[in-house]
Amino acid sequence: MATVDPQIKQQPVIRQLDDAAINRIAAGEVLERPASAVKELVENSIDAGARRIEVVIADGGKTLIRVTDDGCGMSPADLPMALSRHATSKIDGSDLLNITSFGFRGEALPSLGATGRLSITSRAAGHEAAQIRVAGGDVENVKPAALSSGTVIELRDMFYATPARLKFLRTDRAEAQAVTDVIKRLSMAEPFVTFILRDASNGDSRTTFRADAETGDLFDALHGRLRTVLGKDFAENALRIDAEREGFHLTGYAALPTYSRGAAVAQYLCVNGRPVRDKMLLGALRAAYMDVLSRDRHPVASLFIDCDPMLVDVNVHPAKSEVRFRDPGTVRGLIVSGLRHALADAGHRASTTVANATLGAITPEHASPRIYQMDRPSFSARSMTFQAQAPGFGEGPSARFEPETEDASDQLPLGAARAQVHENYIIAQTEKGIVIVDQHAAHERLVYEKLKSQMAENGVAAQALLIPEIVELSENEAAQLLEIADDLSRLGLTVEPFGGGAIAVRETPAILGEVNAAAMIRDIVDELADQGDSASVKARIEAILSRVACHGSIRSGRRMQAAEMNALLREMEATPLSGQCNHGRPTYVELKLADIERLFGRT
Repeated sequence: MATVDPQIKQQPVIRQLDDAAINRIAAGEVLERPASAVKELVENSIDAGARRIEVVIADGGKTLIRVTDDGCGMSPADLPMALSRHATSKIDGSDLLNITSFGFRGEALPSLGATGRLSITSRAAGHEAAQIRVAGGDVENVKPAALSSGTVIELRDMFYATPARLKFLRTDRAEAQAVTDVIKRLSMAEPFVTFILRDASNGDSRTTFRADAETGDLFDALHGRLRTVLGKDFAENALRIDAEREGFHLTGYAALPTYSRGAAVAQYLCVNGRPVRDKMLLGALRAAYMDVLSRDRHPVASLFIDCDPMLVDVNVHPAKSEVRFRDPGTVRGLIVSGLRHALADAGHRASTTVANATLGAITPEHASPRIYQMDRPSFSARSMTFQAQAPGFGEGPSARFEPETEDASDQLPLGAARAQVHENYIIAQTEKGIVIVDQHAAHERLVYEKLKSQMAENGVAAQALLIPEIVELSENEAAQLLEIADDLSRLGLTVEPFGGGAIAVRETPAILGEVNAAAMIRDIVDELADQGDSASVKARIEAILSRVACHGSIRSGRRMQAAEMNALLREMEATPLSGQCNHGRPTYVELKLADIERLFGRT
């Protein structure tokens, strides 16, 4: 009897997978978790022109996802086609770059039908309402239904046909939070649309998020929507961003450095209205704040990049969460320069949350009911009262009222210095309240900005190495590094090709002192690979300047004269970014007179 040698491999047979298997494979790419399904369905609603979208989930979306919209709807004849792979009304297939809709791949609905129990009820203008159901890839016939307009899509028991996928989902709470994040991102991209999210777990339907449609122009609508999504504090501490460069338009809002987060959880980016998570864009956002935030703090922003669809490819990822720009350097430069100009133009504006925290920390000694008090007297009346209380008032011919003159500095943004307390804090009086300045932090920023300005004017001094340091890289890494050799040279780092993938380092920035040139080069190469750009050398130089500024600024504990304090205030008013020190901490706190009087029950 002949036996088969186990060492001899059998020739594999190529076979065509059936549609059910193909759809389940596609679902693995498009539908990672319930939040992915919600994203696809809500984007379809937006593409259908919906002005009101309601999402209901149960158990984090694992057992129920229902999306109801008032969009254009589908005819009975369209319903079976909607469940076919790569069937879409968004594009005709002739141009995969000129894409102006959210969806275009035609994969979401058949993928949902392949893994769960899906029903679609829809009604288009001029047609009767109809419904189609599909479970685990088995499609039923179209049936009449009751619906006035729009579309209702209901997905039950997601992944019931692929139960192994359920084991990789997180807790109901975590999945529900992911769904909320998706709705929030889409609501920021579409401020003129109403979004409602309800949780129907345990038979108890409750609204977990609601954002009603905004009115007004785009910036007003976006500001209102961001107030709803990110909160009042963000809206009050956000800077309006509006910049253009070579066909790209950057709009949105970014928070002051003094309003930052401990993690990168509040950074929202959209490209042509599509929410994306793109590491190049996030890297540009981080670079824009590099000079005003410490490494353990992260900026908060909601930014929108608009451009001709031909300048960006959105068809690089099945979930369409990543994009590829034809000229990424231009986009990165636009984000960095646009945000830095906005931060500089903010001048001495401080975060309101700092003032609110200060007021919250102040507690009146005894809370007492409001009692009658006279209105706050005018300056002239106060002066006369002070004169009347002075010794010798009214005695002799020389005793007469001589009014003081208001200090014109009170009218300036940071007011006039009135006192210094604990040899570190300057108390200044403004027209509408008081300002408390941290003299060391404020002067540190002023010195740092001067040093940067001098470096920009005179360039970065370079120190030549007695023996050039040779760094071995791959040929691709060396080519990438040499492409930015001129930029590195302006920062005092001179590199040259040394054959193959080797690089010769001939000069390093003098301000850095003795450095490990090879380690620096490898850091730059890693940054180029990760972000397509490098700010490593500049960041190190600015870190040194920051340290020099810290040691060269007014120290805590030093007593200052009135003229010195006022000169510091005036210089702060004239210096960009003076509202925060080099590490993102506030340099001053402004308290409104109305808030102070409220503490004493004078309201």
